Amino acid sequence: MNREIPVKEFSEFVDIVRQLRNECPWDRIQTHLSLRRCLLEETYEVLEAIDTGNMDHLKKELGDLLLQVVFHANIAEEENTFTLKEVIDGESKKLIDRHPHVFGDVTVSGEEEVKRNWEKLKKKEGRKSAIEGVPDQLPALLKAYRIQEKASKVGFDWNDSEPAFEKILEEIHELKANVDNGKEIGAVEDEMGDLIFSIVNYSRFLKVNPEDALRRTIDKFRKRFEKIEKYAEENGRQLEDMSLEEMDEIWNLSK
Repeated sequence: MNREIPVKEFSEFVDIVRQLRNECPWDRIQTHLSLRRCLLEETYEVLEAIDTGNMDHLKKELGDLLLQVVFHANIAEEENTFTLKEVIDGESKKLIDRHPHVFGDVTVSGEEEVKRNWEKLKKKEGRKSAIEGVPDQLPALLKAYRIQEKASKVGFDWNDSEPAFEKILEEIHELKANVDNGKEIGAVEDEMGDLIFSIVNYSRFLKVNPEDALRRTIDKFRKRFEKIEKYAEENGRQLEDMSLEEMDEIWNLSK
């Protein structure tokens, strides 16, 4: 496979995006804000291609994501806020600065030390908090995971997974007590959040990404539920008329 840097092709791609911006009625009216949804959708489509292992799909979706990067940089150039060159130069400098074990004389023992050094370097760049830099827009499970991960890198963590698991049991009891005692929904919601947060923390110790784990479970649920629907259709039944026991039986057969 040819791994030559496609300078000419990238330049032509940028020119195409600029031409579309100038001549296409839809492209011409877009803003950073209006493209936000497109950027999010393209990102999730890249993730879906990775999850399914479809390399042809991944190649296509990475192209769509690249379009979003160039499009946003093009808008910024028009507004005289920053340029595509500044985006590339800034990222290149950041990669070099944050990898002194590659581009400098720092020695590291492995990936964990690389991650710890990465957080220290980010603090030197001006971040005030060890848990700063986790986007608010991240899905809640992933956001919790990243915040816990960052806190762990500065020593705010248990030494092993057992206390993390015990915390889950503690939060389950507290949630049940709030429900049984008829606490208001806000209090129950708080306890539910604490329970989920503790589960995320335990998953981190197991090196399981909770977002990925839940996605797989959702997909598994969807496929099994669709088999129940298929059974009902093939037998002239309505789901609403089936008992839970009947549906459970089909569910178990689909495992």
